[in-house]
Amino acid sequence: MTEPQPGSGPSGLERYYVLTSGRSAPPVGAETLDVATLVVARSAPDPGIPPEHDAILRMCRDPLSVAELGAHLGLPFNILAVLVADLLNTGRVEARDPIAGTGDSGPDLALLEEVLSGLQRL
Repeated sequence: MTEPQPGSGPSGLERYYVLTSGRSAPPVGAETLDVATLVVARSAPDPGIPPEHDAILRMCRDPLSVAELGAHLGLPFNILAVLVADLLNTGRVEARDPIAGTGDSGPDLALLEEVLSGLQRL
């Protein structure tokens, strides 16, 4: 097997262009995605879907943040946001806020005290 020659494959920018079909931002309606948004797969990957979509669906069997996905896949946030938005629009994944249902009451004090206690024990 021969080694690929430097410069013979697509550069990062060309790869990102191909992955997103030239889109630089997610479509309207998916702009609420941020690095802390949790992504959960709602279906298993089908044969023939793009490899990046397949990887997202496999990784998100359990909730995973957009930041964690980006780190695992080696993709910048804006590129990953486009890919996740594609899956959101087809109903293949669900996006959740990391802390749901706190309303106006603020953070859960019991949880914060447990975290503080754990940090103090380190």
